[in-house]
Amino acid sequence: MPSRGQSRVGWGLASPAIAAGLVVSIYPLVYLVATSVTKSTLGKPFQEWVGLGNFMKVVADETFTDSLVRSVLVAVLGALFQTSLGLAIALALRALVRGVGAITTLILLPLLTPPVMAAVIWKLVLDPTGGVFNGILRGLGFTEEPISLLGSSTWAIVMIALADAWQWTPFVAILIYAALLTLPDEVYEAAKIDGAGPWRSFVNITLPLVMPALIGIFMIKLILSFKLFDAIYILTAGGPGDTTTLSGYLIFRTGLREFNVGAAAAMTLVFVLVVTIVTLPVMWASKKAKY
Repeated sequence: MPSRGQSRVGWGLASPAIAAGLVVSIYPLVYLVATSVTKSTLGKPFQEWVGLGNFMKVVADETFTDSLVRSVLVAVLGALFQTSLGLAIALALRALVRGVGAITTLILLPLLTPPVMAAVIWKLVLDPTGGVFNGILRGLGFTEEPISLLGSSTWAIVMIALADAWQWTPFVAILIYAALLTLPDEVYEAAKIDGAGPWRSFVNITLPLVMPALIGIFMIKLILSFKLFDAIYILTAGGPGDTTTLSGYLIFRTGLREFNVGAAAAMTLVFVLVVTIVTLPVMWASKKAKY
């Protein structure tokens, strides 16, 4: 047992880290809650107590509720797609005998690109006048008129999700590949002796053994997808209309462009509640998969 003097020394050494943790976590949370229940602008916070007025307004705002639904759909479907594609890439890497290091380096290149630069690349690719996409379509004779996918209310959100997948699927694939490397080879050798083919081995051995890791990786990507911002800011700025306005971008626009900090704070807290509700089942499934 440490003596009282040792305990005091320990607390003394830990106190700067504890104080820093409180400053960077507790203070912003308190400030956020305080601004959400007051009339606050960017230049003049805490002007007037409004109680739940900001929350009632943002919940009744169709633009905000639509952005919440859109954010959940993009996050869940994007995380499912990237996890599935990442699993396929990881399985292909595991099956390779040579060149794994070089291929892994190439796969990681999108991930090493800053998010803003990745969005700029996709902006150039999808540009209707001189972009690579339209150039390929015209070269193959599929169209003579330029196609503006980012100007389409149907395809713009798909292009944003595709840009996000291009950058983050390598991250998912490498994590899954690392999980696959931990699987015992003896189990596969025994299954091969018993006559199990590749598909049966995948369904009955690989998938059950790697499922806890898959759920955890899906959880990480789900949270990252809720934070999608750079691609929207660069590619569409929330348009056309509000069809690509996710909650994170709407909060930014409300707080830093319209200067309505009180409403932005209320939106943030509601958004955090929605994210928590969506991620709780995944957390439960992750815990259950470990046992």
